[in-house]
Amino acid sequence: MQLRLEPVRFRDAAAFVQMWHRYNQKATGCKFCIGVADDSNVLRGVAIVGRPSARMLDNGHTLEVTRTATDGTWNVNSMLYAAAWNAAKALGYRRLVTYNHARMYGPLCPGPCLHESCRWIRVGESGVSLKAAGWRIVAQRPARAGWSCPSRPRDLNGSEGIPKTLWEAAS
Repeated sequence: MQLRLEPVRFRDAAAFVQMWHRYNQKATGCKFCIGVADDSNVLRGVAIVGRPSARMLDNGHTLEVTRTATDGTWNVNSMLYAAAWNAAKALGYRRLVTYNHARMYGPLCPGPCLHESCRWIRVGESGVSLKAAGWRIVAQRPARAGWSCPSRPRDLNGSEGIPKTLWEAAS
């Protein structure tokens, strides 16, 4: 199967994410979207790129991959991350970031374990697609209870209580 990059409208990318993504809610906006289609013109994955969610990163030269979603086709996610960085660079941006849910293990084993008695817990993503696309880890962010505070109340978004890994592609 041959894969190729395709431009995707935001509404189509958002619908694809809603159909295929495991836990994230609908994205609220973007700077651009990228898709990967196969030789039968079937869309296999999308990336939505927008302004950084962290205000301190929103410096005019940084963008964030806010969502990626695939149907499970091999190598599509890596292709999306590489293409997103190439597009951001072509538009004059100097940095592209994204977050993924960090891997957590516990309570009895420090790493992946197949012992039923250990009751190992594994959540999160390995980041192998990001590594394959040439991205690097910048920071590990601890789990948060949520973003709501008295001065700025917010609804829960479903990703509370999970540590995150901050990745970047930069020139």
